[in-house]
Amino acid sequence: MELNEPAIAYGSQKYTIEAYLQMERAAEQKHEYYNGEIFAMAGAGPKHNVVFKNLYGELVYQLKGNPCQPYGSDLRIHIPKNTLFTYPDISIICGDIVNSVENDDTAIQPSALIEILSPATRDYDRGTKFKLYRDIPSLKEYVMVDSESVNVEIFHINEEGHWQLDEYSNPDEFLTIKTVGFQMMLHEVYQGTKLI
Repeated sequence: MELNEPAIAYGSQKYTIEAYLQMERAAEQKHEYYNGEIFAMAGAGPKHNVVFKNLYGELVYQLKGNPCQPYGSDLRIHIPKNTLFTYPDISIICGDIVNSVENDDTAIQPSALIEILSPATRDYDRGTKFKLYRDIPSLKEYVMVDSESVNVEIFHINEEGHWQLDEYSNPDEFLTIKTVGFQMMLHEVYQGTKLI
């Protein structure tokens, strides 16, 4: 039985941001909010969790003492321009956390976001979610790490101000997050997944 079920709409009625935040405080699982709709977030499978552990642990180690710090999936991000509230797998925030005016438990200015792709979320994370993430003025890099194959896609803003894709699939290549000067070999990212 697959644990990674797609995100499911909470109901057909429209909710205010205030109603969503109130429901979220009492909820046992995380939900995304977009344009008045609430969606239950998909669970994470074993490979997803191994990749998260490896990557997040190395980010914490390498960025110790750095003004840019990684935060796990319990940090909610809000994009005021398009109303999205979501919980990226990893958010990197440089400087002090700037909170949403709607809620002081929600950040609005990440410099880099990392999503670990699963079969249930892959298309959403690559398509709609990335389109919504591009509305974050502070965002410089978006990293997508596949949990089912050795493949990392990193979109970053180039010198012309356009999003550029760098893709890595060789276990001996480095996953590089330029915004914070982070590097990690892909075989270390996938260690323990049985994919290498």
